[in-house]
Amino acid sequence: MKTRRKRIGNEIVRTAVVSVRRNFIIGLVALLMGAFALPASAQCEAKNDAFQSGEHVMYDLYFNWKFVWVKAGLASLTTNATTYHSQPAYRINLLALGSKRADFFFKMRDTLTCVIGEKLEPRYFRKGAEEGKRYTVDEAWFSYKDGLCLVNQKRTYRDGAFNESEDSDSRCIYDMLSILAQARSYDPADYKVGDKIKFPMATGRKVEEQTLIYRGKENVKAENGVIYRCLIFSLVEYDKKGKEKEVITFFVTDDLNHLPVRLDLFLNFGSAKAFLNNVTGNRHPLTSVVK
Repeated sequence: MKTRRKRIGNEIVRTAVVSVRRNFIIGLVALLMGAFALPASAQCEAKNDAFQSGEHVMYDLYFNWKFVWVKAGLASLTTNATTYHSQPAYRINLLALGSKRADFFFKMRDTLTCVIGEKLEPRYFRKGAEEGKRYTVDEAWFSYKDGLCLVNQKRTYRDGAFNESEDSDSRCIYDMLSILAQARSYDPADYKVGDKIKFPMATGRKVEEQTLIYRGKENVKAENGVIYRCLIFSLVEYDKKGKEKEVITFFVTDDLNHLPVRLDLFLNFGSAKAFLNNVTGNRHPLTSVVK
């Protein structure tokens, strides 16, 4: 993660927050994804055992600046049944909204949407991101042919200019939201501390390789005061020499829902955290609650 420091003050905050927002979204996805083995099938099909239409999860986001923790905003994750090209599907929406206090330093208005088939295969992804006067829309369309996963991506700017790209892979390519929907159904019981999981993800601009590491288990207290038994994972980056750098540590419920409870982001200038505040419409009982 890189933070440009052109001058001291709000410029550092604004530049650094781009990393906060990007890694918060990726981390939230990774939280829900957990450390579950992903299928190699290019068709990306799997059985849904984790969620149902009507699930709604809320998070609070905090930002640490010069040893002071400030509430920076909230995030809302919803899942609903829909149709796509006349076929039954799920629509997942993630809204990240900065608080009025945080708007003094940076403006965060991100809306992510994905559509997946009943068998959880990615079909469409869209991310609208507002950063002050800058507004971009990233989109990805998925198709499947001859054992390959194909993805067409497009970034559109406020003035109408755009960039496009095409990618393909014999593995399944996911977007930031479809990966969580599929991976939540996988069983992490066979994972050992230190195991690494790699997967390709379409961001709307390009396909990136992501790496997760399983760290073990721990009891964690959420924003709602409830203590959950959690699985711990890390999202890491590697420098040119292959040295590992921890970007995010996250905690996901050790039950069939695999819901995120806490997210810790490590930044060059400080840190940020996201906490589970409330969940409704979950498919399974939260058996990970520690009483």
